[in-house]
Amino acid sequence: MLPHRRYTRDRIRRTEERVAALIHADRAPVDALELSPTVGRIDHAAAAELPYRAVALGEELGPLFATYWLRIAATVPEAWAGARVDLLLDTRSEATLWMDGRAVQGLNSAGSQPRPDATIVAGAAGGERLALEIEIACNDPFGYGERGQGARGPYASRSPFVLDRCELARFDPDAWRLAFDLGVLRALEAEDGVDPAFAGELLSGLNAFCNAWDTDDRAGWPAAGAILDRLYEAHAAGGPHELSAVGHAHLDTAWLWPLEESWRKAQRTFATQARLMDEYPEHVFAASQAQHYAWVKERDPALWAEIRERVARGQWIPVGGTWIEPDCNLPSGESLARQFLHGQRFFERELGRRCTELWQPDVFGYTGQLPQLMREAGISRFLTQKLSWNRFNPPEHHTFTWQGIDGSEVLTHFPPADTYNAEAAVAELRRDVRAYRDHDRSRDSLLVFGHGDGGGGPTRAMLERLRRARDLRGLPRTTLRSPEAFFDRLEAGGGSLRTVVGELYFEYHRGTFTSQAALKRGNRRCEAALHDAELLAALAARLRGAPYPREALGEAWRVLLLNQFHDILPGTSITEVNERSRRDLAAVEAAAEQVAAGALEALSGDAGRPAPVNTTAWPRREVARDPAGTLVVADAPPHGVGRIVDAGAAEAVRAERTPDGGAVLENAHLRATLTPGGALARLLHKASGREALSAPGNRLELYEDRPVDWDAWDIDPFHLETRTDCPAAEGVAGIDAGPLRAEVAFERPVGRRSRLRQVVRLDAAARRLEVHTTATWHEDHRLLKVAFPLAIHAPDATYETAFGAARRPTHYSTRHDLARYEVPGHRWADLSEHGFGVALLTDAKYGYSAYGDTLRISLLRAPRQPDPEADIGEHRFAYAILPHAGGWQDGGVVGEARAFGAPLRWTTAPPGPPGASWAEVDAPGLVLDTVKLAEDGDALVLRLYEAHGGRGRARVRLGVPFSAARRSNLLEDDLAPVEVDGGEIVVDFRPWQIVTLLVT
Repeated sequence: MLPHRRYTRDRIRRTEERVAALIHADRAPVDALELSPTVGRIDHAAAAELPYRAVALGEELGPLFATYWLRIAATVPEAWAGARVDLLLDTRSEATLWMDGRAVQGLNSAGSQPRPDATIVAGAAGGERLALEIEIACNDPFGYGERGQGARGPYASRSPFVLDRCELARFDPDAWRLAFDLGVLRALEAEDGVDPAFAGELLSGLNAFCNAWDTDDRAGWPAAGAILDRLYEAHAAGGPHELSAVGHAHLDTAWLWPLEESWRKAQRTFATQARLMDEYPEHVFAASQAQHYAWVKERDPALWAEIRERVARGQWIPVGGTWIEPDCNLPSGESLARQFLHGQRFFERELGRRCTELWQPDVFGYTGQLPQLMREAGISRFLTQKLSWNRFNPPEHHTFTWQGIDGSEVLTHFPPADTYNAEAAVAELRRDVRAYRDHDRSRDSLLVFGHGDGGGGPTRAMLERLRRARDLRGLPRTTLRSPEAFFDRLEAGGGSLRTVVGELYFEYHRGTFTSQAALKRGNRRCEAALHDAELLAALAARLRGAPYPREALGEAWRVLLLNQFHDILPGTSITEVNERSRRDLAAVEAAAEQVAAGALEALSGDAGRPAPVNTTAWPRREVARDPAGTLVVADAPPHGVGRIVDAGAAEAVRAERTPDGGAVLENAHLRATLTPGGALARLLHKASGREALSAPGNRLELYEDRPVDWDAWDIDPFHLETRTDCPAAEGVAGIDAGPLRAEVAFERPVGRRSRLRQVVRLDAAARRLEVHTTATWHEDHRLLKVAFPLAIHAPDATYETAFGAARRPTHYSTRHDLARYEVPGHRWADLSEHGFGVALLTDAKYGYSAYGDTLRISLLRAPRQPDPEADIGEHRFAYAILPHAGGWQDGGVVGEARAFGAPLRWTTAPPGPPGASWAEVDAPGLVLDTVKLAEDGDALVLRLYEAHGGRGRARVRLGVPFSAARRSNLLEDDLAPVEVDGGEIVVDFRPWQIVTLLVT
């Protein structure tokens, strides 16, 4: 061999290409092609009834997301007897191969991940006549295309969909084997860092193969192959690190394609993997998201039977335990609990097992309550990858113990190959070990391989590479294993792992807290409506014997859970997905309201006297509109029926104009001074005498919002440098004042083409000042925030999260602090110092920021990709400012925020005094969040959580008869008896604990 490495490497590469070209060297045209008209996403039976016409190669298809059915008639050449026969198809799109009325494999000839071949005859007799069907989906694996996200088809960067190739090919197993034998060794030799002696041996041996192999001399192929066999005898050195590999097909439930296409993607993916398992007995495939399984079970019973059989034999591994892979910042704690409840119950009922690991490779950050939620669902392991994208602070560990805010712990692993779509390439296997950050504590890491995001999963090529990489010098020992087996090894062999405490904040995609405001609003309203529907329906069932609509509520929950997928609720999908989601959420809310109305009717009395119904866990005395629309003062116990009361003179509210044209609103607790331009000049908290503001609040701000890469996903840090204050309002548009409610209206232009109408409201006896906004929003790449400079100095602000709260910095002292310039929160954010604080409450917003003394709420964005219509139109939202004595816990912020978003309901009460609470807890920090009937049986389920970070003992009082109470988990397993004393349930609790009770 002449000493010129580059020439030699080029020669080896060219030789590999020549060998690979022989895999399907012999080809034959098909006999006939018949194409249907463009149709919707129909089933196979409907496709059989379509009219078909003869077509030839070159037939143009489309438009984007159109469906065609192609019939193929073909004859296997006589000379191919004994050979495997494949179909080679190119439609520049995704497709499904149907044989004998069954979907057998997905095909893809588009994008950067083509998989255009499928075996149609394993061993030909020669002369067979074949009848095949192809379901063509005019999209690539990434829907709108990997290039130009959001572009309306046809693609600007390449040709439209075309029937470009359809032919039979004889498979050459000898060429296939040699191509992969050569390819893996060639890739290994080209890697930096391979032992020089072995690298030299590889180069010499591969060059010798090139000398020995002759395209035309098949008799010499075995001798040439023996040269490669000798190189594979150089086994791995037996080092301490071992790589586990598991097949996977990350399938976004919706993203750059409509939700309806995801079912077909699941079918294509699952059929392909079921077929591969027969060909590769070692193949282990992990698939998450119970919703995907439910689709297949409903629509393809034959494929479902194959999946169940492969689950039973241990090749197919259900993972995740959730209904879908949800966003983990925006859903409520109860929504996340239901993800596990519906997911784990489905896997157990249909596949005979519960998942032991949460599988969330592609989610945009993780709330600090997730470890406890996992543990409460029988899950103790966690896999993710996305945090490796962090822009400021990449994760310090790939394997660690994650501790939630309550102290619950789960074993966590980030695949060090830095992808959940690995292709099992040599470079990835080596990078996995080289990049691993915990060699001093652990000897195992995981490779998650297979085409994903748009589905697809592992291919033959990936599995062939892994067969050769099992025990080869220069590569880690690599074994195909289930995630459970991998985590077992990790748990058994891990040393003293580091512990990471609290939320796993993702330093990227911060715009997802705000994009698609209508979806955020719909999500919050659905969560509230389902909460009330379950509470009232459970009480009606227990107190009045009314039927409990378990199926209707379960279906409504599953639709909501589906729409909490991590590319739907965050607002990062295409127009069609968002339109569908808005319809779905409206339907869920309507269904829940119907259930609630029916339950209230069952609970009502006969006197016809209107009575307020409080569905929250806190007593309420507030102004509300009764069923006739009249403003009244309602007084109601927690979870109970109250009464209308007379407002005392001391509770009255007043409003007056100020000499400068502004206004003052005042009640027993607050005095608010408004400027003519709509700013909140002052807000006096009367009980403490403290001024809440350090400068005018309700300041509307616009920012340039043009992320570098991910339009709908990101709010980049340089937006902070582009702030401009919105123009002042055009004066007070109106004052409406009565003894119970005072309102001042303002109207103002915002940006280039938008307007806002804001009504500032103060009710009698209210502790909060509310701002109700109607926005007509027509901006482009602008971010609207509202700012409140507060007369408070604190290093941290506190934000409500799922079943808890998170403290985050108000300064940029470190890179970790700076990274949190935009953060997620639920109903409230608070800034407090000793003795006094101020909270901002929101009805449907999730994005917040804090710097110095200023708290901000992100109100609206205007991204244009992947949805060019994002957020255009009318929006309604409300926020409030709540000064309070003491910290946020003592100031009652949690209850006040819940009441702000949960209007009182109304029923008719029986004569006599108002009814007592149906359910209440005597510890202010322990929140009774959910009341429902059990998924099975008639036990009453109570879900509580500790909301203040405190410890203690509480007594739960119920206004419904019961005989016993037992501890449970999120899955409603019966765990242990609970003390009942004097008809009250006694509950011990720790900080941030979630407590589930079964009451019978």
